[in-house]
Amino acid sequence: MKKIAVITGASSGMGREFVLQIDRDTELDELWVIARRREPLEALDKETRATVRAIPLDLTKKESIEEYRALLEAERPEVCVLVNAGGFGRFGKFTDVPLDVLTEMIELNDKALVAMTHVSLPYMKSGGQIYQLGSLSSFQPVPYIGVYGASKAFVLSFSRALNVELKSRGIRVMAVCPGWVKTAFFDRAVTDDTITYYNRYYTAEQVVTRALRDMKKGKDVSVCGLPIRNQVRMVKLLPHKLVMKIWCKQQKK
Repeated sequence: MKKIAVITGASSGMGREFVLQIDRDTELDELWVIARRREPLEALDKETRATVRAIPLDLTKKESIEEYRALLEAERPEVCVLVNAGGFGRFGKFTDVPLDVLTEMIELNDKALVAMTHVSLPYMKSGGQIYQLGSLSSFQPVPYIGVYGASKAFVLSFSRALNVELKSRGIRVMAVCPGWVKTAFFDRAVTDDTITYYNRYYTAEQVVTRALRDMKKGKDVSVCGLPIRNQVRMVKLLPHKLVMKIWCKQQKK
């Protein structure tokens, strides 16, 4: 049986870094890499040991999920690793962001993530690993990126609950919840000066390295960087009303 890893959002940023590090960390026959654009997916084949299969799909569309399901049914591989790294955000006042952008965000960050997980699980065995991309925003309400933060809170809650459900099958689920990461995320997220304060940045390499380490330790949440982990602890202790007030003051709101 062919052993594969499936990585969404693989054309850039966190998804691409997961492809490279999982390829180094795990013995696989193929890497199924998914994103909208074919060319950057095919370029990954020059950087990996395992064979790369480029699968250009728009995961906000139902027919794309069905195409992925049909591919699994036809080839019946063992999905050793699933990484749901596809997603995006948009900064701005809720009423200023177009409705279709907000709903597409929920479709990709949450609905597609749930669908990919559900469709993949019949092909996973004991020892299988699922990485779900959350955010530091998963832990608190975040004005001016409220829908994005809420979509990532969904990812955190869903991932931790599913990890408990799948314990009897020996399959691990972990939410990866970084702070600000230097990726192309900002190219789409930033359209004005609504958000101006960024306390610190991490690289995709740092976040993914930490995630793979935390998965081996048996954690269900991975947060890269001691300052960010301390911030998460504080957010859990402080009233969210105060947390939001601090955030707004940082952004001069």
